[in-house]
Amino acid sequence: MPRFSIIVPCFKVQGFLAECLDSVLDQSYRDFEVIAVDDCSPDGCGAILDEYAARDPRVKALHLPENAGLGRARNAGMPHATGDYLFFLDSDDTLTPGALRAMADRLDETSDPDVLVFDYARTYWWGGTRRNVLAHVLAQAGDGTFTVDEHPEILDLLMVVWNKVYRRDFVQDNDFQFPPGYYEDTPWTFPVMLSAGRIAALDRICLNYRQRRQGNILSTTSRKHFDIHDQYERVFAFVDSHPELASRRPYLHRKMGEHCLDILAKPDRLPSKDKAEFFRRTAEMFRAHKPADATVDDELRLLEGGYPAYVLKRQAGRAAGEAGRRALEVRKAAAGRVKRAYAAAHARRSLDPNLAVYSAFSHRGVLGDPAAVHRKARELAPHIRGVWVVRSEEEAAQLPDGVEHVLLDSLPYRRITARATYFVNNVSWPGTLVKRPGSVHIHTHQGTPLKYMAADLLAKPGARHGVDVPQMLRRADRWDYSLVANRHSELVWERAYPCHFTSARTGSPRNDVLVGARPEDGAAFRERHGIPADHTVVLYAPTRREYRRGGHVDRVDLARFAADLGDGHTLVVRLHPSLATGPARGLGLADLHRRGVLVDATDELHVEDVMLASDVLVTDYAALMFDYANLDRPIVIHADDWPAYAASRGAYFDVTAEPPGHVSRSYRELAWLLASDSWRDEESARLRSSFRERFCEFDDGRAAERVVRTLMLGERMPSPSAEVKVPGPATGHDVLAPSS
Repeated sequence: MPRFSIIVPCFKVQGFLAECLDSVLDQSYRDFEVIAVDDCSPDGCGAILDEYAARDPRVKALHLPENAGLGRARNAGMPHATGDYLFFLDSDDTLTPGALRAMADRLDETSDPDVLVFDYARTYWWGGTRRNVLAHVLAQAGDGTFTVDEHPEILDLLMVVWNKVYRRDFVQDNDFQFPPGYYEDTPWTFPVMLSAGRIAALDRICLNYRQRRQGNILSTTSRKHFDIHDQYERVFAFVDSHPELASRRPYLHRKMGEHCLDILAKPDRLPSKDKAEFFRRTAEMFRAHKPADATVDDELRLLEGGYPAYVLKRQAGRAAGEAGRRALEVRKAAAGRVKRAYAAAHARRSLDPNLAVYSAFSHRGVLGDPAAVHRKARELAPHIRGVWVVRSEEEAAQLPDGVEHVLLDSLPYRRITARATYFVNNVSWPGTLVKRPGSVHIHTHQGTPLKYMAADLLAKPGARHGVDVPQMLRRADRWDYSLVANRHSELVWERAYPCHFTSARTGSPRNDVLVGARPEDGAAFRERHGIPADHTVVLYAPTRREYRRGGHVDRVDLARFAADLGDGHTLVVRLHPSLATGPARGLGLADLHRRGVLVDATDELHVEDVMLASDVLVTDYAALMFDYANLDRPIVIHADDWPAYAASRGAYFDVTAEPPGHVSRSYRELAWLLASDSWRDEESARLRSSFRERFCEFDDGRAAERVVRTLMLGERMPSPSAEVKVPGPATGHDVLAPSS
């Protein structure tokens, strides 16, 4: 008996069907059967199903003699199912890699609930991806099982059949079936969810919900949308036959009204001549099923009047919205004039020689190189007042105690930036900031560049998408100093930013803590995440890909990687910051972190802490490798798509030919390197030594001091040592190794 019976109804999807089936058959989890139902499709779906069934015994193709519709095609597949769980997969959608394994693990973890609800992402025909906006409902459901009464928010999720798997015995015992017509998911999903005694949630994107440009039957203009009324009548009939569900009537009453009004509000759903009739039928249902003491939301009160009143209310709402938008634009313009006048008034005053403004990573907080400079300035030059720019009060609340801040583009921000002498940032300041004569702009960058940057992107149109290079260079024209950690960076920045700045061979301030690292420095991170002190910590830090919209590509099966590392190891994953808020976290990472399979360190504010806690870095092409090399700990480059990456983004050198350690070009090679201990052999040390000599050239542990003394206080200080520091093996004391 397989774990999953995956029922796939097919009608006019020949262009998408193979991709759907491949996404199932290529899963690492193999214990399933596919029951594909050809709903008398007039295209090539039937032949495609027969071809797959002939070559894979897990696929069974059914051919219906006449078109039955989506719901009844699913019904036709159910008697053939033998699996523990039923999964109804639409034939134009796809499973994400590792989805079935994650579902199976969650089912085992929760002892076979009646229903498992998982997450999805919308994938658009033009290449975009957007995660379910209510994903937090799944995260808040907890680790165990629950009922709708215990976690009613679960009903707020999209009421569809394909974001759940159902215990087959539970479905059979309750004789759940799909009705004919449009919106057939509604009278299935509500009864199933209300009846389930044990529901579990999986906070992981398991399915890509394809948003087709054309072909979605619910996006067509048709009277078939009137089916929604019959479907909700079935839901209310079910509730009527189960008195124990009476408390759910107010919710269902409201949901029905909202759902029907949503259909009516869409301009492409109903023929214009039928809209008044649709409204009347909805209003009749709303009155007929209204609970005796139910309160009606303002929006739903539209159903208590006539259709003309509804139309007038909608028109008035649109007019009010447009008026509100115009008023907001007027207020914004007026506020802009006030801010510019305010800044201009302060700009007539002399610069404050003891005022410095800091920002990092587009105003996200006290981070990176600017943070290291700020800390050192407070120590060496306490008379210089340091003020940080942040985007919101939420981020301000996360600032360390005693750190002064202003909100971006507020009046205090305008006043501070109009009079400050020193500006320290690792991202260019907004275009509204005017550089005054005598001010000193120090640009720290964000590490050593491997991939093309700024003006060099002009030759890479794919990587340049969404990047305004001329504006980038205009902002860089304000730089006085560009900090560099090595001569490679110096040459690259002067080429990528053809502007009038001076390269300052200071080293990277944020790397000072790495150069002087002690064995105990990573203990706090390990303790915070429950990592045993004797574990070998493998830090996996992949970067984004320009050849894929959204930037995220699944290069490594994280669950498999963590398992292959074996006992005594902990896998720590840190995604590129640009991927932190996208769907990448939902593609298994968050769930694996919750289950303790690995540690997700993407949200750790200070990447230095993550590096200090690790024993080896596995990365692809992330700039983190240049910083990590200061620790003199092993680095493995996983370069299974290097040609594609280099061609799409551009690279200043071939990191696979001049690597900081061993290079793997497949997951099999990567797993072997880690399992065989080759990652820390003599060859690894030799490659790392050469890499450090080249790219840690000016990092001597005094970079922040050098910035403060030479660029802010005007003192003289020796240039970085012509030696590369190597952290000592056991005592944490530094020994010196000659550099090139």
